Amino acid sequence: MMTFWKKLVRLWPSQRRRDEEDMQRELASLYGMARPGELGNLTLAAEDARQIMSWPWLEQTFQDLKYAFRGMARNKTFTALAVASLALGIGANTAIFSILETLMLRTLPVRNPDQLVELLQKYPGEPRINTWDRASFVHIRDNNQVFSALTGASIDNHIRISMTGAADRFGIGEYVLDNYFSDFALKPALGRLIEPEDTPPTGAGQVGVISWRMWTNRFNQDPGVIGKRIVVQDNPVTIIGVAPQGYDGLRIETKVDLWMPRPANSTMNLALIGRVKPGISLAQVRAEMAVLYRFTIDERTAAMPDPLGRQLTVEVSPAASGLSTARDRYAKPVVVIMSIVGLLLLLACVNVASMLLAKGAARQKEMSLRLSLGADRWRIVRQFLAEGVLLSSVGTILGAWLAWAGTSTLVRILSSGPEYEHIDLPVRANLHVLLFTGLVAVTAALLFGLVPAWNALRSSAASILRRSGSTSETRTSRLFGKGLVAAQVALSLLLLSSTGIFVGNLLDLEHKDLGFRRDHVLLVMLEPSHSGFNRQQLSPVYKNLISRLQGSPRVRDAAFSTPTPLQGPGASAFATTEGLQEKPEDRRWISVAFAGPRFFETLGTPLLAGREFRFEDSAHPMVAVINQRMARYYFPGTDPIGKHITLDHRTGDPTPRTYEVVGVAGDVNYYEIRETPLRIVYLPAFHDGRVAADTIIVRTATDPASVAADVRDIIRDVAPSITIDRTTTLDAQIDATIVPERLIAALSVFIGGLGALLVGIGLYGLLAYSVARRTGEIGIRMALGATSSAVCRIILRDTMGMVVAGLAVGIPFAIWGRSAVAALLQGIPYHTSMPFVGGAIGIVAVAIVAALIPIRRACRIGPMEALRTD
Repeated sequence: MMTFWKKLVRLWPSQRRRDEEDMQRELASLYGMARPGELGNLTLAAEDARQIMSWPWLEQTFQDLKYAFRGMARNKTFTALAVASLALGIGANTAIFSILETLMLRTLPVRNPDQLVELLQKYPGEPRINTWDRASFVHIRDNNQVFSALTGASIDNHIRISMTGAADRFGIGEYVLDNYFSDFALKPALGRLIEPEDTPPTGAGQVGVISWRMWTNRFNQDPGVIGKRIVVQDNPVTIIGVAPQGYDGLRIETKVDLWMPRPANSTMNLALIGRVKPGISLAQVRAEMAVLYRFTIDERTAAMPDPLGRQLTVEVSPAASGLSTARDRYAKPVVVIMSIVGLLLLLACVNVASMLLAKGAARQKEMSLRLSLGADRWRIVRQFLAEGVLLSSVGTILGAWLAWAGTSTLVRILSSGPEYEHIDLPVRANLHVLLFTGLVAVTAALLFGLVPAWNALRSSAASILRRSGSTSETRTSRLFGKGLVAAQVALSLLLLSSTGIFVGNLLDLEHKDLGFRRDHVLLVMLEPSHSGFNRQQLSPVYKNLISRLQGSPRVRDAAFSTPTPLQGPGASAFATTEGLQEKPEDRRWISVAFAGPRFFETLGTPLLAGREFRFEDSAHPMVAVINQRMARYYFPGTDPIGKHITLDHRTGDPTPRTYEVVGVAGDVNYYEIRETPLRIVYLPAFHDGRVAADTIIVRTATDPASVAADVRDIIRDVAPSITIDRTTTLDAQIDATIVPERLIAALSVFIGGLGALLVGIGLYGLLAYSVARRTGEIGIRMALGATSSAVCRIILRDTMGMVVAGLAVGIPFAIWGRSAVAALLQGIPYHTSMPFVGGAIGIVAVAIVAALIPIRRACRIGPMEALRTD
């Protein structure tokens, strides 16, 4: 018996040739000395020797792979189409799964992450938030029976970090509770982490832990960084440690630069994360939190007259993957995209299976001949599977490269969302992604590898050999091939109709009347905190700045505002007006924005009554402009101009203040593009010698990007100490709020077009094979008087038969798919039938184009060509 290593070495071709030659010489010598018939058949003896000398199944597998490779090399067009189809399907699935895995499956690199949960509050009609005040945290920490630890952090997305000899930079910081690092059992890469004794009573004299990334990028991994001092938000901070590599903070979509102990007297809100005790279920945690949450409700309703405060709810969600503000926003769209690319991969597999089926049908006589000569059926199946595995492997390698490039693009698109979301997903290949890609590749190989094998072996060899070459394919086989094409049509209709739905939804949002003009508007965000000016001193500076901008030849108008349209949530308040007695249950928060003179003119929002703000209002009693929706609700049937409105508990100003209404503006979608316009009150940005806005809205005469340099020059000339935080256009800011819709629409267009292309390839391949198979029949028909148009009608009838069958199957699935998507995504049009009509028209057009070449070829077949055909 040969040893394992000798068998392994024999797999090398040169060694196998030498062993084969030695074996043949030994057998020839042995049989030469024996009497005739004494040792049996020489060929069988050689085969038995090979069985002992090697692993036959492994050698046969190599032979099958080599045979498949030669077949692929001979059919370059077929191989290119099959590999491209699989690469796009596998690459798209891997890229989207990478995003999905990062958002929902990847766990925090901490101790026992499966024990972690996050505590969320939900206000009626608003997203869930993990935001808690200190009183609620202390109450939950001291009175719960379900957590072994409760920790959290105050997350600041915009901390200013100053270092000696370097320019200021903005980063992300976490002000953490004293048990933060100990509960997570994190070990420092250098120095030490924050401990309870580091918690300062105030915000001064803090210590900090920097991230591995910051230590690498800013300090070049200098081991002497411990003890160095940096300045954070004007406070000195001493570096005491470096966080472990791979830990980037609680939120999965951001990368923290610096951790600092949260001061004991801090009023910053907390994001809480709890560690559940062993043996405690999630249901028990939710039940206890529902009881403990009554304290938060009582505290909130006592602090402000909020009639909906009693409707606040608490939710507990698993937090093994960390906290995420992006998960609720992007998880559902990513799941939808994952479903779409899954359909694309299925379509690609069906397409390759149909091409392999047509190719296998041409080899059916070959397979039957091999079976009749004693070939093993499993060996023949292995040959087909080897071709499938080889195609799948090449497609997977190419798809992995496409996934790497595609994932980077997807992350950039997601990062282009609203500026306040700070999305920076750490997408990278890991075991989950590799296992998923491998599973997809194996599944794809089995899906399209077994189809031609089954078709080649299901008929008896004798029956196939008795048929002529032109009729060797059975009726069942032809129907099966047509069924695969019909399945492609059905899947493609589902993809194309989805494309129509998503693109239609995006176009509706992009062309929605928001109540203002979005074109030719530049937004400039100023950062005056280190300018040396206080709010009173800023007022004349900002007035001079507006005057200079309005005098610029390429600027039509300019005004101050905070926040700007669709920038994010602003201030809010409860309103009380003359003559309207609101029921407590009907009270709602009113959105508050601050606007300077000529704001409505600059933005392009119509002023329906009254006037805009003026700089002179700064010295007059307080005035306000309300929108039309607010005017209809609080002043029904009357002219609101000159009436008064009182705002209670406005953000940043708990004292009720009364304002005179001096104008009514048109309704706008100011805070959310998908919502109906809210009730909005605009307050003057310039009042009592102070300024309450730091963003300039500039309407330009040309492309806003080309005017940005002029605006910067004017700002540096008027106020060189004021920093420009960032500039953008109103168009870009609006587009950032519909990133999920843009992402789904762009991918669905690509995938829908690719699906239609695959259908065209599948139809063309089947029709081309059908014409070649029916050459004799077509030639005889034409010899008996059939015209070219009659032959064209036969081929076109077959084409339309497959298309109609596919549409009949696909339409119900497309309708179901629309309802499923509408249940997941907000604002999807549900009742329109245009996506289905457009998808069906597109598929019919693709089918006609795919049939043109086979039809043209069929019409040129003559009787003599038919007679020469086997």
